[in-house]
Amino acid sequence: MNEDNHPTTGMIHMISGGATDGDSGRARKAHGRKLENFEISRGADLPQDPVISFEPEDLRGVVTPHSDALVVTATIANYDVARIFIDNGSSVNVLFKSMLDQMKVEGFEFEPVSTPLYGFAEHAILPLGQIVLPLSLGTDPRRVTKMIAFTVVDNSSTYNGILERPALKDFRAVAFTYHQKLKFPVGKGVEVLCGDQKVARRCYERIVKEEEKRGREQSHGSLSSVLHL
Repeated sequence: MNEDNHPTTGMIHMISGGATDGDSGRARKAHGRKLENFEISRGADLPQDPVISFEPEDLRGVVTPHSDALVVTATIANYDVARIFIDNGSSVNVLFKSMLDQMKVEGFEFEPVSTPLYGFAEHAILPLGQIVLPLSLGTDPRRVTKMIAFTVVDNSSTYNGILERPALKDFRAVAFTYHQKLKFPVGKGVEVLCGDQKVARRCYERIVKEEEKRGREQSHGSLSSVLHL
């Protein structure tokens, strides 16, 4: 497997918990205690990243006003994967089993996970496992590749994957939904990954339809139970 994600092999169109801080209670407690011994860094010790800012010019090509999610295309394990939802509020990066099956990745270890995910569905779900894959953002010559841990979930979704706090931290990336941009440092400069509003709206429409269908089925099931009492 070519871990630098280039050239790509093909194109695929298509949360708290998990093992991000460790897959045991002891590991998660140790992660929390790290802050107890934290020493404030001096200026000389801080990373010298370029300044990331968002200007009115970043709205060029963006349809406003809007409340669209930030949905991008990224390269994962040599595949250009569309419908990647950027969510900087959750604790694990997610890949869906249906998408991973299409990729047919080989040479990467798949590890079981015992820590459930919460807030992902109506109830806690147990992931299938975790896999570390190369993720690339940007285009040559300003492409950046990192090895990212993904939690694999066997659930239906309008998205192929979700990039969350761990991946954004590794890329030192800043997401701004209003500007439909994800920016991250590349050397002394800043690379920009643009969201796709059309894809974001199609995903939203599909989510709403699926939720309405699920609500009707649940209501029908409840009514049937009452009628059979």
